[in-house]
Amino acid sequence: MKVSVIIPCYNEVDNIRKLEQELFPVVEELVGARLLNEIMIGEVELVFVDDGSRDSTFEVMKSAFASRARENLVLKYEKHEVNRGLGAAIRTGFRASTGDLIVTTDSDGTYKFSTIPLLIASMKNDVDLITASPYHPQGEVVGVPAYRIFLSRGSSLLYRLLLDWNLYTYTALFRGYRREVVEAISFHADDYLAGTELMVKAILKGYIVAEFPATLHRRVFGASKARLLQTIISHLRFQTSLLLHRLRIRSLFA
Repeated sequence: MKVSVIIPCYNEVDNIRKLEQELFPVVEELVGARLLNEIMIGEVELVFVDDGSRDSTFEVMKSAFASRARENLVLKYEKHEVNRGLGAAIRTGFRASTGDLIVTTDSDGTYKFSTIPLLIASMKNDVDLITASPYHPQGEVVGVPAYRIFLSRGSSLLYRLLLDWNLYTYTALFRGYRREVVEAISFHADDYLAGTELMVKAILKGYIVAEFPATLHRRVFGASKARLLQTIISHLRFQTSLLLHRLRIRSLFA
């Protein structure tokens, strides 16, 4: 089995050392590991997507990681000439990836890279998509500003009401996907709505979605790239369209 790990980056030069120190030891240990029903991971592919950084992220990253490639650890670098948004970066990463399982994760390590093997190991049986879930009863949030958690948790609550009450978090980037899912589901959002759009559409298509209780940590270096007002508006529009869709479906069977 081959695993691809996609890391979108935007002005993350301050986090490159953290990536080298905390991400690479984890993915190096993944090669040869048996996590899914004793199926061995034969190759790991890291796909870094620079989303039009205005700093030296792309150049410093390639230089810092140049010596880390191995026979079964492949490094790929994709670059947008201008900033196009997180959703566009994820799509670019999906197109560049070739793994049977695909992990997407934040470049700032707000979800610890050390939990990537646990996330993959949780994709047992018929799970098609697994998402990190700090809002799960066994999850946790540490040091993140209260207003961000209020907005994110509130958004997830609305999706729970509209879709599946048993899923607690709809907004995390840290996820695992089977390749079938990313090839079958198209999503169009370029901003931070993208991951939610993909997960919602996967649920509506009948894919099995599960949660991995996780701890969301405060960003240590750099500033968050989320544009809060734009993100809120995007989610409200999508939630409205989802509600209208559910009402239309219900009316057909009334």
